[in-house]
Amino acid sequence: MVELVDVTKTYGDPEDPGAVSVLKGITLKIQPGRAIVIVGPSGCGKSTLLNIIGGLDHATSGRVLVDGKDLAGLDDDELARIRSREIGFVFQMHHLLPQCTVLENVLVPTLAEKSRAGPTRSGASHRDDLRREAESLLDRVGLTDRMSHRPGELSGGQRQRVAVARALINKPKLLLADEPTGSLDEDSSRSIADLLAELNRDAGVTLVVVTHSRELASRIGHVMELSGGVLNDKGRS
Repeated sequence: MVELVDVTKTYGDPEDPGAVSVLKGITLKIQPGRAIVIVGPSGCGKSTLLNIIGGLDHATSGRVLVDGKDLAGLDDDELARIRSREIGFVFQMHHLLPQCTVLENVLVPTLAEKSRAGPTRSGASHRDDLRREAESLLDRVGLTDRMSHRPGELSGGQRQRVAVARALINKPKLLLADEPTGSLDEDSSRSIADLLAELNRDAGVTLVVVTHSRELASRIGHVMELSGGVLNDKGRS
């Protein structure tokens, strides 16, 4: 599902002695349906690596392939389609629209999909299908009774569950989560970690999570550590 080949990321001119090298030759293969957790201290490059996998940032050198597609060879429109249709994103801050209900927030990514798909996907039947899918996802994350609420009426953990449902509405093959529990209390953090592990196990979504919490990482999947720009396999510990 994901393959990185000798990926580097340098801020500044690589030939400049003052340039900052964040990633140093990362090579990684993630098979479909696997769950990988990347740990490491703040500032070590975890988010940079995740953004490169998701096409939100570019590697300085090396190759990044998602579902067999080399991201470096895609133009902006093609990258946007990949991010919308094949990749779901969950960030530390939920980025929900405060004026919209929970259900409307989950449906937001489908608006961009509809505009790209054209008139054949804009009928009432399709809208009904999307609404049912959003309701099903909210039921799965335990928020059936909160669909008409707005984000300000939810707890932090509930808002993050909405963000997870929103990331899944377009049925992505790959889910990327960047410190998804970083702003939550301990109980909510464990709940979100267990939810991500469940989605990976039951729905078969390939999952890549970055976090500084090793205890949390052990609840989700196979652990790897980013240190000194190099990725080291830590197994389940």
